[in-house]
Amino acid sequence: MAFLKRILRNLFARAEAVFDWTFGQSNNPFSHLGALGWYFFWIVAASGIYLYLFFDTGITDAYASVEYITNDQWYAAGIMRSLHRYASDALVIVVFLHILREFSLDRLRGKRFFAWITGVPLLWFIYICGITGYWLVWDSLAQYIAIATSEWLDTLPFFGEPIANNFLNSSTLGGRFFTLMVFMHIFAPLFMLFLMWLHIQRHARARVNPPRALAVGTAVTLVVLSLVYPAVSQGPANLDVVPASVNLDWYYLAVYPLLEVIPGGQLWLVLVVGSIILSLMPWLPPAREVWTPVVSLQNCNGCGRCFDDCPFGAIAMEPRSDGASFALEAVVDTHHCVSCGICTGSCPTATPFRRTSAIVPGIELPDNTIADLREKTMAAAQEFGDEARIIVYACDHSGAEILRENNSQVITMPCVGMLPPAFIDFALSRDFADGVMLAGCAEGDCYYRLGDDWTIQRLDGKRDPYLRQRVDRDRLETSWLPSGSSRRRVRDLQDFKTWLEGLPPKERKRRRNRD
Repeated sequence: MAFLKRILRNLFARAEAVFDWTFGQSNNPFSHLGALGWYFFWIVAASGIYLYLFFDTGITDAYASVEYITNDQWYAAGIMRSLHRYASDALVIVVFLHILREFSLDRLRGKRFFAWITGVPLLWFIYICGITGYWLVWDSLAQYIAIATSEWLDTLPFFGEPIANNFLNSSTLGGRFFTLMVFMHIFAPLFMLFLMWLHIQRHARARVNPPRALAVGTAVTLVVLSLVYPAVSQGPANLDVVPASVNLDWYYLAVYPLLEVIPGGQLWLVLVVGSIILSLMPWLPPAREVWTPVVSLQNCNGCGRCFDDCPFGAIAMEPRSDGASFALEAVVDTHHCVSCGICTGSCPTATPFRRTSAIVPGIELPDNTIADLREKTMAAAQEFGDEARIIVYACDHSGAEILRENNSQVITMPCVGMLPPAFIDFALSRDFADGVMLAGCAEGDCYYRLGDDWTIQRLDGKRDPYLRQRVDRDRLETSWLPSGSSRRRVRDLQDFKTWLEGLPPKERKRRRNRD
């Protein structure tokens, strides 16, 4: 399993490097696959509602109404039909890429299992929606799908009479059965939307919209594709004639050719067992137990910053239990907490400058305390040579271990969002280093979802606790890259190191050209 994940990570890393170069890191589609899934769903839903205005649900008139949509009103409904088709195909693509990428990055195990297992039934509903949609066109492809699907369903022991009997000839297909398909095509997306909402319930501030530039570019691409290669029907269905050949949409209909070589019952078994195995992936193997944050009520004033910053909604603000004058206190839900440490980075009492009392913030990880982080920072200063001294605070998932070379000291933590900004001030103002680098996941693609966002906002003074204005920003570098970008990470460090070494010893605050 680990070998397969490593192969997939390498493949995604290479693809993402190309897309970073093409679109820029903030608009890289691989960093927004989940949001793109929502985006394509809404395009499909909106275009479907428009198409339904012109669609006739009668058996004999369905094909004619679709032909009117495609040919007579090609400039509006015709484009909508093509958008409906291509956005549906794009939805399948991004969903499978999303599954493979989350699996490769191991963002499914332990307490993050919920999004994964709620995503499995979503796959079934995506295909139910797509297959019933092709059915409604009632062309030769729809005829093939209707007969193959009904015969496949008949292999299940649930129906009193064979469903395939409805498709023996033109006289046996009733309007009621066709109306049922229309109802399923409308109802299935509604239930799918409910599952999508459930899918993100354990994610605070879930991203359901891609960046504006990516959304606009995607929409323009779909419209151009719809104009250049519009979706068309394949000839009217005729149950008295067996279609000689049909053109399949392999995104939705790839399973149908398998019915020619695998009995229907066995294929059901393969799909059901495959779904069960997919659902069990978060526990194959089980994730190791991790420490969850501990709240120190003596140092917690109930400010709620940890509550606001938690990416998984694992912190609640509840009435004070120790009789202190503050109204609220932070309470950690151990069933939801993934031990990212971002709450520690948000705590205003997590400071290394404290002298008169023990360094114990309001909330911190027992195995990654702020006191330990302070000791590591001070110890790192003793290991430098004569070159520019750089302390790298790195995320465990950033692949930044390679930066331990070249006279830099790397201090790792679960997420770079765990680092209180005061530590940057501490390292530079106490002359423990000439420069500080923060090495995290790719921008917008944090392993713990929001660590990079909160860190950037803290550095820019847009989110508490913010980096003090007295800190020379020219001695601070950030490197937001995927874990597989070792060469680019080393290059970022070398460029930063070269800049620091080029400064006169007493003029280190001189502005440098970041371009």
